[in-house]
Amino acid sequence: MSNLGLIDIGGTSIKFAVMKNGQLEKLEPVKTPQTLEEFYQTLTAKVNTMKTQYQITGVGISSPGAVNKKTGVVEGASAIPYIHNFEIQQALSERFDLPVSMENDANCAALAELDSGAGKDVSSLLFLIIGTGVGGSVIINHQIWHGAHLFGGEFGFTLVDNKNTLSNLATSVGVAQRYNANSKPVTNYSGKEVFDLADHGDARAQKEVQTMYYSLAKGIYNLQYSFDPELIVLGGAVSNNPHLIPEVEKEVEKIRKVVKIASIKPEIVPCHYTDESNLRGAAVDFAQTYSKGEA
Repeated sequence: MSNLGLIDIGGTSIKFAVMKNGQLEKLEPVKTPQTLEEFYQTLTAKVNTMKTQYQITGVGISSPGAVNKKTGVVEGASAIPYIHNFEIQQALSERFDLPVSMENDANCAALAELDSGAGKDVSSLLFLIIGTGVGGSVIINHQIWHGAHLFGGEFGFTLVDNKNTLSNLATSVGVAQRYNANSKPVTNYSGKEVFDLADHGDARAQKEVQTMYYSLAKGIYNLQYSFDPELIVLGGAVSNNPHLIPEVEKEVEKIRKVVKIASIKPEIVPCHYTDESNLRGAAVDFAQTYSKGEA
C-alpha cells in the first residue's frame, strides 16, 4: 500500500498527516496563512517533506466551502476567502507534482465514520456536525450525495418553526446566545456553562437546553423520513455530552406519538472520530476519487 499525504485546511490552522500502511501518522500543524501565495508556499514545503521522508504518491485534502468535485473549484464561502472560485485542485497538483483530491470537510468527516468509525457497518448514513451552526453530509450507497447545487447535507438551513433554522435553535452556541440575551443584566455564559446551570436547576437554562433538544429531534425526525438512512451520526463538541442522544431520543419519541404513522425510530449514535476525522476522510475520498477516475 502506497503512502498518502493528507491536509486538513481550517480557518485557524492547517493539519497534516501521512496515511502509512493504513495507519495515520500526524505531522506538525501550522497556522493558516493570510495570503494565497503564503498558502501555496507552506503547503508545497510540507508536501515536499512528505515526499522525501515518506515517499507519498498523492495528496488528499479536506477543505471548507462547497468543493466541486467535477471542476476542482471550491465554491461558496468560508473563513479563508482566497481558496475560492478558481481551479485550486489543479493548481496544487501542479505545485506538488502529485495527484490531488479535494472534498468538503464535513463530507470528509462523514467518510471517515463510514469507512472505519461509527458507520463502518452501514452503506447509508446522515452525519450532523453541531458547532456554531449545523452542517453535515449525506451518504447513500457509500457515496457522498452532493446535491444539484452542492448543498447536500446543509441541514442547518432547514426551518424548525416559522422563522428559526436548525442552526439557530439546535446548537449549544444558540443556547448560550438566547440565555445571555434574556438575562438582566446581560450575561456572557458559554454553551457548556448554560448546560451546567440547567443541571443545577436553573429554569431558564433548562428551557433553552430543552429547546435545543427538541429542535434537533425535529430535524432528525424529518431527515429520517426524507432520506431513510440506516444511521444518523452526530459530531461536534456537543456530541461528547452524555445527555445529548438520550434527551434527543426522548423528544423524537414525543414526535412519533403525535405522528402515529411514523413507524421507524431513527438510530442516533455519536461520532467515533474527533480531530482526526477530516484527515482520515480525505484519505477515503482520495481512494474513491481515483478509483472512479474523476480527477
